[in-house]
Amino acid sequence: MKEVIEYIESNSERYISELKEFLRIPSISTDTEKAAEMQEAAEFVSSQLTLAGMSAVDIFSTNGHPIVWGERIEDPDLPTVLVYGHYDVQPVDPVELWEFNPFEPTIREGQIYARGATDDKGQMMIHFKSAEAFIERNGRLPVNLKFLIEGEEEIGSVHLEDFIRGHVDLLKTDAVLISDTAFFARGVPSICYGLRGLAYMEITVTGPKGDLHSGSFGGPVANPAFVLSQIVAPMKDEDERVTIPRFYDDVVSLTQRESDEWAALPFDEEEYKAELGVGALSGEAGYTPLEQLWARPTLEVNGLVSGFTGEGAKTVLPSTAMAKISMRLVPNQDFKKIEKLFEDYVKSVAPPSVQVEIKRMHGGKPWVASLDHPVLVTAAKAIEAGFGKRPVFQREGGSIPIVATFTELLEAPCLLMGIGLPDENAHAPNERLDLDNFFGGIRSSAFFLDQFSAATHS
Repeated sequence: MKEVIEYIESNSERYISELKEFLRIPSISTDTEKAAEMQEAAEFVSSQLTLAGMSAVDIFSTNGHPIVWGERIEDPDLPTVLVYGHYDVQPVDPVELWEFNPFEPTIREGQIYARGATDDKGQMMIHFKSAEAFIERNGRLPVNLKFLIEGEEEIGSVHLEDFIRGHVDLLKTDAVLISDTAFFARGVPSICYGLRGLAYMEITVTGPKGDLHSGSFGGPVANPAFVLSQIVAPMKDEDERVTIPRFYDDVVSLTQRESDEWAALPFDEEEYKAELGVGALSGEAGYTPLEQLWARPTLEVNGLVSGFTGEGAKTVLPSTAMAKISMRLVPNQDFKKIEKLFEDYVKSVAPPSVQVEIKRMHGGKPWVASLDHPVLVTAAKAIEAGFGKRPVFQREGGSIPIVATFTELLEAPCLLMGIGLPDENAHAPNERLDLDNFFGGIRSSAFFLDQFSAATHS
């Protein structure tokens, strides 16, 4: 391993140069005018996989953006690792809040600023470079290595599941390695072992066939905006518990080990409030903020639209009102079951004076791994070797639905070994990546490949 680490250190400037080249590509998957840039990004990934020493590389077309695949099979008897990542990025709006051109990477105080720096181009590249180091120094990898890099993560990975289902043999692996998460805090390396699922719903309440004068018709005609508020507000009680019947039926409680691990994390509630700019925290009674974020389901209103919202006054009784509501779910909640419970609840409380339409927007399954799983144990040793500090174990409040898909379709454990930081503004202006973490990530990736091979053969 000494020669591999030395190679990584001696090529650090080139790694940064190549990362900059990648970050200059405005691969915004939501923008239909960026098809050429998406293709350019896919081709860049393909060239990087070739440079890393993959013996087979291909770009697969989909009905959306391309999927890049690569592999190097050293020996059928060796364990196989599949690395997943995505080359697409979020839009840059509002662009005026960026301190730098979002597609002209800028380094300041050890951090590289650009859209996609932490989500996910920089995190993904650490595995390209660890593979390259092994092949350049040892002539081979300690494992069989595969890559699956998509261009639609930021729009829901709409074609990825079908691709996986159609290429299970091609993607067959002993572990899936993903770097698209963050440390708990700066200087606190972390392994994410759990994600919340998601059920995203839309409610539209319709009353009269058109907007009405609130003086002439207010009273005998139901106001859809008011009715919608009466439907939504009681969905949580005074203790912030969701009131939808049977919502908590399948929720799994934390283990004592998890509670102890989380209690030891350096979480400062006062600092957290100050960073958010809030005077007090809310959330489900009886649970700590970290437990609320990682291990408890939630229901949140993501948007409300109705009536006149322009400048000045307009006395209108609106014809319609709409709300978008997301529910974050935890193991073992099934998003399809929760969608049905939500629909049943709304229908049961909606008055006959309005019509109610409920749409299932999208959903995702929660995922959690055992802290004792050999892949996590090996990863913890690798991260400690790469960063010089034992990682902590944490969950993530957000959702990465493809993780559960990988686990089910490939029947392989997933490892979330992210190197981002919580304040690196993924999806926001001034996105950045800490370069010390970038190189620590490359070292950790290399140690993981080496130690995973040894652990699997021991």
